[in-house]
Amino acid sequence: MTENGFRAEEIDTSRPHPARIYDYLLGGKNNYEVDREAGDRLAAAAPEVWSGVRANRDFLRRAVRYVVGSGIRQILDIGTGLPSSPNVHEIARELAPDVRVAYVDNDPIVNTYANVLLRGSAATSIALADLRDPRAVLDHPDVREVIDFDEPVALLLVAIVHFLTEAEEPERVLATLRDGLPAGSFLVLSHATGDFADRSAAQAVYDNATATLNLRSRAEVERLFDGFTLVEPGVAEVPFWRPDAPPRTRPGDIGYYGGVARKTD
Repeated sequence: MTENGFRAEEIDTSRPHPARIYDYLLGGKNNYEVDREAGDRLAAAAPEVWSGVRANRDFLRRAVRYVVGSGIRQILDIGTGLPSSPNVHEIARELAPDVRVAYVDNDPIVNTYANVLLRGSAATSIALADLRDPRAVLDHPDVREVIDFDEPVALLLVAIVHFLTEAEEPERVLATLRDGLPAGSFLVLSHATGDFADRSAAQAVYDNATATLNLRSRAEVERLFDGFTLVEPGVAEVPFWRPDAPPRTRPGDIGYYGGVARKTD
């Protein structure tokens, strides 16, 4: 057994994992050959993926700054992926040192690396749990250790919901999470899309991964925000969501939508 309570054989390195593919595309080192091969196939099928993951990461930074600037002092980041500095707690605490962050991922490797990074921080935790079981995420003791659901929370679902199939009912998952949040909470979400190009070859890269890639249209992404009120500019291509400077890309160059919304009641 490892110190986190799972067996080494439970870490599946025979198939690529989305978190480790993402880590590779961001230039990280916490990945395996199978993940790097998948990342290279993905980039061959959709060359914009290199700039896309960075644009998505930049969206995350801006969105975290927005919600913290709006008064949020606790963040639940589901599908956090492998640590990549600046991490969410680092971004948030540049504005407010008292922000508490609970990270959640279903990959034991993510759990291990994050535990090392966060060791000794009482205001930050990492939970091994799966978005497909949102009630278990909300009730996880490592989440409850730092998140008080009687106070507003920023829920981060950044580049994760597109790994839910329709059979896994993403709108139900979102509704369960939404209903667990008090008024004044925020949802930060980004999602891959095929609106601008045929990305069936890119999707096929994930067919043998631990989760499939499920592209959705802008209208479908907007429905994931049901029960929340979108802040301006609504659901937008991630480089164009409240950019710090004029985007270097043109509309349609990056296959991600993103948005931030508030729960008002």
